[in-house]
Amino acid sequence: MLRTLFITVFLSIYILIVGPPVILYTLITGNPNPVYWAGIKGVLFFVRAVGVQIRVSGIERIPKGVCLFAANHTSSADPPAIVGAIPRRIAVLLKESLFRWPIVGQAFRSAHFIPVNRSSHEDAILSVEKATEALREGQSFLIYPEGTRSPDGRLQKFKKGAVVMAIKAGIPIVPMICIGAHKIMEKRSLVLHPGEIHVKFLEPIDASAYTVEERDVLNDRLHDAMAAALPEDQRPLNNSASESN
Repeated sequence: MLRTLFITVFLSIYILIVGPPVILYTLITGNPNPVYWAGIKGVLFFVRAVGVQIRVSGIERIPKGVCLFAANHTSSADPPAIVGAIPRRIAVLLKESLFRWPIVGQAFRSAHFIPVNRSSHEDAILSVEKATEALREGQSFLIYPEGTRSPDGRLQKFKKGAVVMAIKAGIPIVPMICIGAHKIMEKRSLVLHPGEIHVKFLEPIDASAYTVEERDVLNDRLHDAMAAALPEDQRPLNNSASESN
């Protein structure tokens, strides 16, 4: 609990000091890089300061050009590790409520993150379409195909939005697996444990080889690739990969 309190206090101070000037710089110049990297580096510093080690492997598998990174989501501890492991600026689809936070919400907008209203199917579709257009324009994205955090660390069913985005944009999907984050911080728990999070990039999948009508096939391929690479205690308990949206 003390580790969580440490991060909360000192990260809040960091945001208050660093946030306004870099956001202002982004608004003036239109360059989102400073606000993005200031956020990522700051969060990673405080996460590592409380004893969480992050190991990254498979970076050489990331293709050049625009990609859609797809990762499993097991804990509140895995976003810093996953986003921090990607060696380029990416945008993220985030739940709309996070954009209401002071300073942080403006930072998300400045970094070109896109809000998603999960309670409205129509609004969610519009957000996915907006992200797809950004992909076509050259902005790489990170998305969690499960749509929410896993309750037990095991890979859950995938929604189809991620593969539809990649198919329509004609870009590769880079599967990512996050191992051990659910042991660092369990779902609905505020206790942060020291330990290691391993982020691994898998072989990319060429989504341009699929049509929208073949989205289920691609979704199953993505799910199977990630499930096979995860340790036994994080693999799904059944073979059902897809969930209708």
